[in-house]
Amino acid sequence: MLDDADDIHPLFHGAPKTTEFKKLRKRLVQNVREAVDQYGMIEPGGKWLVCLSGGKDSYTLLAILHELQWRGLLPVDLLACNLDQGQPGFPATVLPEFLSRMGVPHRIEYQDTYSIVVDKVPANRTYCALCSRLRRGNLYRVAREEGCTAVVLGHHRDDILETFFMNLFHGGRLATMPPKLVNEEGDLFLYRPLAHVAEEDCDRFARAMNYPIIPCDLCGSQDGLQRQQVKKILDGWEANAPGRRNKMFRALMNVRPSHLMDPALFDFAGLMRGKIESDLNEPAPPELR
Repeated sequence: MLDDADDIHPLFHGAPKTTEFKKLRKRLVQNVREAVDQYGMIEPGGKWLVCLSGGKDSYTLLAILHELQWRGLLPVDLLACNLDQGQPGFPATVLPEFLSRMGVPHRIEYQDTYSIVVDKVPANRTYCALCSRLRRGNLYRVAREEGCTAVVLGHHRDDILETFFMNLFHGGRLATMPPKLVNEEGDLFLYRPLAHVAEEDCDRFARAMNYPIIPCDLCGSQDGLQRQQVKKILDGWEANAPGRRNKMFRALMNVRPSHLMDPALFDFAGLMRGKIESDLNEPAPPELR
């Protein structure tokens, strides 16, 4: 059970006392703890660079990680980091003032990647891919300078699902953002502790806590983004069949290579008659069960 007191950390000061909010907070803690344990994110002597954009997801990530740390369930050091990429209109004082007021150890890094993106990306293309690569490179550099063992991002369940369908529809592959990976240099982990958390829960939590949310469209509104299109499709499916997002997400954790078509994952050529394995039994279609 969660404590009634909100003095675990200044990040929770003024938390609503309603039963609904307490259930939301408990669910978030359980979801994050589940992901941290399931994917083995804790290592002795770990130090996490917790990336903070100022959006609802990163605020939720920061707060829940501090709660887990306070409860003794996350024995790692946490350093919040915001990368100011030089977007026009970015409120540069909001995050440092907030983090200082909350007593959260942090680093604010300024790198004008926005100018690079605008210069390199054609007028009719979206900025996201190049912007993300430049941001990731700078965050890895900061993590090394701060002696961190992992870079921690605020991608949630819906981000992971959307990325899966973007790869399916546009990339010709079955892949998404994993909850844990090692960078190309092999010296840093990248974690997504919100992997089991619904976007709606992040939004409800951050708004209930009245965190100073910074909009994610500071680089200008761009129409026709593939992610926006996929989000609309998933929203439609969810409206027609509530709970479908969660079922699709669970499917990503229940993969059967023998029932797909990638010979690099399953030895179809070596499959022989008379060899019975439980995972090779052809499942009946849902409508026949």
